[in-house]
Amino acid sequence: MEYEAVIGLEVHAQLLTESKIFCGCSTKFGAPPNTHVCPVCLGMPGVLPVLNERVVEFTIRAGLATGCAVQPRSVWARKNYFYPDLPKNYQVSQYELPICLDGWLDIEVEGQTRRIGITRIHMEEDAGKLIHDPGQPVSYVDYNRTGVPLMEIVSEPDLRTPAEAGAYLRALRDILVYLEVCDGNMEEGSFRCDANVSLRPLGQVELGTKAELKNMNSFRGVERALEYEIRRQRAILDDGGKVVQQTRLWDPDQGKTFGMRGKEEAHDYRYMPDPDLLPLLIGPEWIERVRSQLPELPEAKRARFMEQYGLSEYDAGVLTASKALAGYFEAVVAAGAQAKAAANWVTSDLLGALKAQGREIGQAPISPAGLNGLLGLVDAGTISGKMAKEVFAEMMETGREAEAIVKDKGLAQVSDAGELESLLQEIFAANPAEVEAFKGGKKKLMGFFVGQVMQRTKGQANPKVVNQLISKLLGG
Repeated sequence: MEYEAVIGLEVHAQLLTESKIFCGCSTKFGAPPNTHVCPVCLGMPGVLPVLNERVVEFTIRAGLATGCAVQPRSVWARKNYFYPDLPKNYQVSQYELPICLDGWLDIEVEGQTRRIGITRIHMEEDAGKLIHDPGQPVSYVDYNRTGVPLMEIVSEPDLRTPAEAGAYLRALRDILVYLEVCDGNMEEGSFRCDANVSLRPLGQVELGTKAELKNMNSFRGVERALEYEIRRQRAILDDGGKVVQQTRLWDPDQGKTFGMRGKEEAHDYRYMPDPDLLPLLIGPEWIERVRSQLPELPEAKRARFMEQYGLSEYDAGVLTASKALAGYFEAVVAAGAQAKAAANWVTSDLLGALKAQGREIGQAPISPAGLNGLLGLVDAGTISGKMAKEVFAEMMETGREAEAIVKDKGLAQVSDAGELESLLQEIFAANPAEVEAFKGGKKKLMGFFVGQVMQRTKGQANPKVVNQLISKLLGG
């Protein structure tokens, strides 16, 4: 039987606020365990939460960027469950009345564009972190992360393949990073994903029994976990068995998912309105103010780069992969560089050198004006493209300007026609057989004469001028 996979994703994005959602504790990653805590986030008796307004604004921003309707009234709920990393024995979240509803995200897979629905976006607080001792049966709890603000972004079950799931996650992450509401770091857990996947016979409307997959910390990890789970469920169904609804953990080393526990339903959490938090009221003026401040988003920027600068789809995609990189490229062009030349240098030489140095674009030792200066020397014929590579390497190493490096190293090309013509006459006189052969039709000897000039000038002759002079003098 032919089956169709039905995939829905739940993304938890940590918001880039300096303090937690209901208290003033720091959200900074990597602090010593249990140092960013207070009576509020630890759930001590008698304390009351105070909502961080920045969390609401960031969530409105994300909702508007994904086509959601921001709700004028939303309600906080307590999600009740017991686990050692949850000091209050409940998590403050939103349930029946979330802040954002009915959005969408367009993705492109294998040249086809698909619109994936977003059911809801709601705010909630994060739990702590359990650390299991590998040497003895002991676990430790770090509550630093407790109360860190999260957005949960729940997709419709519109995804059909692991590749579509990966494309959706990459597109969503790009948007959140562009909005500067999340850093998108999957390794540190600030962009996390749970996947719900089921199979149904092709053409059937009713959904199959789903499994929820956890512990995936990379885009490729999500795709691999879904690929395995689809194979696992298909094998069960082909053998006449029934898929059990459960939560499963992905083991990237073994490339398998393993059953963790039965999958909970909403009623298992006994949701109730939080009595310590008033309903959240959002006026239209707040929504419009946030809308007016939205930046140009990745998809729109890619399309503009292709149209405005004549870039290929690939180059536009690379350059708009981050807001900072796109800004760097546009600054190089604004300084006077040709767009295609700037794109070639940024996507190839600059990004390659930064990767080798373990740096991000914001740490580039060459400023946009500096890169424009280098490209200007090439355009003017002051240095050759080959020399430019040498100058670029020193600029990356020292941060010095291209013109100063060229001057100090004496790298400027010899472009004076009179000087080069005198040199060519000497070379012709020393190689009469080659001159006659060239005149007789062996035009490949052009490379021989150019090579002789380069050897005499230590590579500093302008090859374009040299070629023109040889053709003029020998009738080529």
